[in-house]
Amino acid sequence: MQEHLLAPVTSLSGVGEKRAQLLEKLGIKTIFDLIEYYPRAYEDRTQVKSIGKTELGETVCVEGTVASPVNTRLIRKGLTISKVRVVDDTGSLSITFFNQSFVENQLKVGETYCFYGKIEGNLLRREMNTPVFEPIGASPLKTRRLIPIYPLTAGLPAHQLSGYIRRALAVYNDELTDPIPTEIRARETLAFARFAYENIHYPMDEKALELAKKRLIFEELFLLSIGLLKLKSRKNDKNGLKMGKIDLNPFFNALPYTLTNAQLRAVHDATEDLQKSASMNRLVQGDVGSGKTVVAAACAYFACKSGFQTALMAPTEILAEQHLKSMQEFMAPHGISVELLTGSMTAAQKRKCKERLARGEIDLLIGTHAILTDDVEFSRLGLVITDEQHRFGVRQRAALTAKGENPHLLVMSATPIPRTLALILYGDLEVSIIDELPPGRKPVSTYAVDDTKRDRAYGFVRARLEEGRQAYIVCPLVEESDAMELKSVENFTKQLAETKFYGYKVAMLHGKMKGKEKDAIMRAFANGEIQVLVSTTVIEVGVNVPNATVMVVENAERFGLSQLHQLRGRVGRGSEQSYCILFSEIRTGITRDRLRVLCKTNDGFVISEEDMRLRGPGDLFGTRQHGFPDLKIADLVRDLDVLRTAQAAAKEILQKDPTLSDKEHLELKSRMQNLFRQEEYGDSFN
Repeated sequence: MQEHLLAPVTSLSGVGEKRAQLLEKLGIKTIFDLIEYYPRAYEDRTQVKSIGKTELGETVCVEGTVASPVNTRLIRKGLTISKVRVVDDTGSLSITFFNQSFVENQLKVGETYCFYGKIEGNLLRREMNTPVFEPIGASPLKTRRLIPIYPLTAGLPAHQLSGYIRRALAVYNDELTDPIPTEIRARETLAFARFAYENIHYPMDEKALELAKKRLIFEELFLLSIGLLKLKSRKNDKNGLKMGKIDLNPFFNALPYTLTNAQLRAVHDATEDLQKSASMNRLVQGDVGSGKTVVAAACAYFACKSGFQTALMAPTEILAEQHLKSMQEFMAPHGISVELLTGSMTAAQKRKCKERLARGEIDLLIGTHAILTDDVEFSRLGLVITDEQHRFGVRQRAALTAKGENPHLLVMSATPIPRTLALILYGDLEVSIIDELPPGRKPVSTYAVDDTKRDRAYGFVRARLEEGRQAYIVCPLVEESDAMELKSVENFTKQLAETKFYGYKVAMLHGKMKGKEKDAIMRAFANGEIQVLVSTTVIEVGVNVPNATVMVVENAERFGLSQLHQLRGRVGRGSEQSYCILFSEIRTGITRDRLRVLCKTNDGFVISEEDMRLRGPGDLFGTRQHGFPDLKIADLVRDLDVLRTAQAAAKEILQKDPTLSDKEHLELKSRMQNLFRQEEYGDSFN
């Protein structure tokens, strides 16, 4: 990519620092960002009618000749009205402009213009107020064409943003070289890059717009596929620590239950990888409660019996402690030592743990970010496991794997994404999907209700508390908002404790609390010292509390379907029947459909499919830490077939030229790097 395209927007004539700050609010920092800032929609101004054939109330283009000079009058201070009459062969049109006296110099008697506006008045006297207009002889910019509509920010009007984009396209047109190889472009019947950029912003007609969209959607998914495949090959190029074949039957026989077929497949996939010389990089994706932890335990057992240490990193101390308890139960029969390292431990405890780790006396170390500190040294690290992989950035995972000689990596995620999409996005990357729940798990019964059922719902919750159970109540905000009548955690907790759940221990949990305070609340809830926990979504991925059997979600319409499913996953973790009650006053359209899906199924993969269908991909891949670049025009749901084709083309290119060093592929490499430039990969593609 030409360096000029990556220059700051201030290098464009007319864009000063103030305007650059407004553009940055839209994510526009460079000239190329400006060119790639695609319209969100288009206004159709292609329809041109003669004056006599226009209909009242329609918004249309009319070509008319100015029949008399513009007459401007001052009505009152701060208000001028300019009137002009235009005619054609079928009639006349009275046009009024408010506070636009400059039209006197722009509209010349006898000249013909195209006016775009709403037809008002009556059939005998048609009128139009403050229309957009331009001379007929000029190239159409504001009338007689499709007009782009852009997302805007306060202080930056549409005409100004559009002007900047037009100027950038004109000035830098010669530098918009084509990253798609000629052979692929011809085979897929794709427009040239310059044509696509010009017509996505200022389409000549509907056909040109469709050609531009087709080209740019394919290009974006092609660059994405190239980048993801390059990342995969970069990981697979590293020689790993090849492990011997270990008999897992002792591990399986010691379990109090039999693994599901899906769990066994995941274990088999991972242990096969551990016996290869290339470093494993496997994603184990399973729904809430599908039993990913025991899969991780089997892999850790395999690594430890092969003579290697394992590190398991969790995003919070309370989750790390939960893993410690589980892993100790799994490993105790096999003489495998399991220890914990977290930030809240005393200096002496940390020092002792690190010394034993360095001497190889700890087989499996479980911890939080504390594992990443420089003074944590492993004797022979062979396997790294991260839980809730979207909570860790690329650099954090890299820092952990750097503590060994290319150890194998297993990442676990309870955030389901549609099966087909997962397999395509990760290509033939190692993906194991656990799509079965362990036997004995009862589906959570889910109900969507409005405020008329509130007293009944609270009575139901109290009945569960009387049975000795516990409940979650989730709210979307921490403090009251004047803009939205949403339940606030602080006030709501106090209200519930004093009224509906008087006599029970009610506590509050939210993201603004300090880490130690949050951990203390969660421990108390896990230990049964708190009966009702009123919380924000910080419990979306949290500890396992089998005794909690009721989840109430306030303002459920404020959450995505997949997020609601994750929240619901906090209950139903024991043998008792569990329940989820979704409160929402909005029971129409998409909101109704979304909540209905949640009531019908507990399958996270089905839910993620529906969530994408109803809302689009959104934050499908977790936080920005995941390293997945923003897509500006492609839609991973709508364009799934294009993604398949683009990925096949990407594989074809990389088979011929793995380093993209051929002259024809230099622009492709540069553009792919630009797509990923805001992520954590740094120089991964050099």
